[in-house]
Amino acid sequence: MSDTSPTGPMAEAFEAQRDRLRAVAYRMLGSHADAEDVVQEAWLRLSRQDAATIHNLAGWLTTVVGRISLDVLRSRQARPEASYDARLSELVVTLDDSPAPEEDAVLVDSVGLALLVVLESLGPSERLAFVLHDLFAVPFDEVGQILGKSTAATKMLASRARRKVQTIERPTGIGREQREVVQAFLAAARRGDFEELLRVLDPEVKLTVDTPSGVVVTLGATKVAVGAQLSAGSAAQGRAVLVNGLPGIISWREDGTPLSVVAFTVVDGRITDITVVVDPAKLALMDLPDPA
Repeated sequence: MSDTSPTGPMAEAFEAQRDRLRAVAYRMLGSHADAEDVVQEAWLRLSRQDAATIHNLAGWLTTVVGRISLDVLRSRQARPEASYDARLSELVVTLDDSPAPEEDAVLVDSVGLALLVVLESLGPSERLAFVLHDLFAVPFDEVGQILGKSTAATKMLASRARRKVQTIERPTGIGREQREVVQAFLAAARRGDFEELLRVLDPEVKLTVDTPSGVVVTLGATKVAVGAQLSAGSAAQGRAVLVNGLPGIISWREDGTPLSVVAFTVVDGRITDITVVVDPAKLALMDLPDPA
């Protein structure tokens, strides 16, 4: 989508809303690229609008972004191949420098992989009702106008979505505790300590690996522990990172090219989910830090 170099008072007012609109679109769509496209389309529509007819710019833009996002979600339903797994390359990787407690609190509030996966399972109307009302405090009557539904029907949609979202196991002990569990797992894998691996893995742990040939899922602590032992020595060097706010590690080969990005979800002192990207094409799309 082409950019239009926004200028003037209308553009300044839009720019003041851009970050919030991008956040709304990202929570709706789970894709940074799609969110940017939606925000750009909202600007194009605003630039063609008579400013005198808009009495509440923030509300008008939220409505426009909501409607565009709803159209994108509905088009995805018609194209089921546009799945969440295809967007695993959009993991956000930053160096983990053991942030201060107040920064850890921000990580707890961030929307991580688990919530994005659950949102992906919601119908378009449920997702819009939940995201706009519960995450961005848009009144139900305004959400209903976007959906073409009554306020009561919109409340029911949000309530259904809320029940599904509440099934997520919230990571606990983000910060030092969580990092210590991950470090214990990595150390046990390097030593080949099978019993210690089983101790830090949840019995029903899920391992998702994004490979060049597709996404491979492994379930259960025993299988994941065996795999961890076998792959422990493949990296020349590794570095602690945060992956979408979760503790993780990035590994490089001897020539400095990225080997893998790994994210861990820790609940009640055990690892419940591990997400690994080893597909070189997807690693190349990430904005990854350089080896230390």
